[in-house]
Order: sequence, then C-alpha cells, then structure tokens
Amino acid sequence: MEVAIEARGVTRDLPGPVPVTLVRDIDLTVGRGEFVAVTGPSGSGKSSLLYLLGLLDVPTGGSVWLQGGNTAGLPPDAMAELRLASIGFVFQFHFLLPEFTCQSNVEIPIRRLGALSDSQARIRAAELLDSLELADHRRKYPDQLSGGQRQRVAIARALANDPPLILADEPTGNLDTRTAHLVFELFRDLAHRQNRTVIVVTHDAELAQTADRRVHLVDGRIVG
Repeated sequence: MEVAIEARGVTRDLPGPVPVTLVRDIDLTVGRGEFVAVTGPSGSGKSSLLYLLGLLDVPTGGSVWLQGGNTAGLPPDAMAELRLASIGFVFQFHFLLPEFTCQSNVEIPIRRLGALSDSQARIRAAELLDSLELADHRRKYPDQLSGGQRQRVAIARALANDPPLILADEPTGNLDTRTAHLVFELFRDLAHRQNRTVIVVTHDAELAQTADRRVHLVDGRIVG
C-alpha cells in the first residue's frame, strides 16, 4: 500500500489555566485511494484530527507525514503552499463566495497556486463542474443553487489543483438523506476511480459504513 498520509503519535494540547487535550497519541496511516470515515461523539476530537491532518493546525506532540515527508517544523509559507497544492478541503458549510459565480469560485485556488494560465484555469474549472453535472450552472451564483449543488461546487473547488488528498468535515450535515448519499458516492468515486485519498468526518453512522474503513474516536483517542 502506498501511504498517503500518516499521523505518528499526534497530540494537540490547548494551554491555559485548565489545559485541554483535543487529541492524544494518535497513530493513523491512510493509503492512496482509500476512503476513510472518522466517527465519534461530539467533542471526541474528530474535527481537531482532520485539521491536524490537513495542516490547518500544528500538533504539540508527534508529527504528520504527507506523501512520505515530515511536515513538522515547516515554516508557515511552506505549509500553506503544501496545503494549496496537495490537499482539498470540503466543509459542512460550503464557504463559496456569494459575489462570484460557481466557475469563478472554482478558479480561485487555481489562480492562487499559479501553475496554470488564466485560460487554462477557466478550462480546468469548467471541466470539473461539467464532471459533477453542473455544466448548466457555471454562470450562476451560489444563492441560485440548491444545497446539494452548492456542495458539489465546493467539491469541484477542492479538486481544483488536482490534490491527492481530500479532507471533508461533516460535508453532508446540511443535506437531505438522498443528497447526502449522493455526496458519499462521489467521495467513493474519487477514491476508487481517481485514486485519491479521502478522509471524511461524519456523525452519520449509516454513511460511515459505506467507507472502506471507519476510525472511531472517543475523548481524543482512536478506540476502533
């Protein structure tokens, strides 16, 4: 198995008069093309773990390895560049910019990375939206779309720079049951057909069962 991302003894403590431990001694290895669901009760550390794996937060102990490289000690600029090029994020709230069209929202990370010309960025964004059955909605604004359509635009944006790793935090939390299942089908397709690594935090046990593997957290520790 080709290892995509690995947590080695990862701990995240919040200092203060009463210190709080968000996650403790997490060891987790996820392979390329694997679809993993992270579950657990509220406050168990699911989102905290995802932010550490996504380099949005830095562990106070242990290390996160991405594509065989240790990210510990990387300066902020290098960390931001690595996130932009290698990780796509999808959140419960789509965070699409309301003043931009769907197409423009997807182009934003492409332009930030700067690896493609303007015309190539437009083609890339259009192709992604087409692949997610949003060809007729490219010129629309987010408030003109349904919740499921907005989340698909957010997934297209996450894929904009062709990242090998997709991280999603409760991406179906605001969706009806049917649309939630469709979104999970899409994640499974990204893993199995496109060989991307997909890690999804979810509170929905039924959806979690459709993943290749479920990682269950309680009180900041993996228990199953």
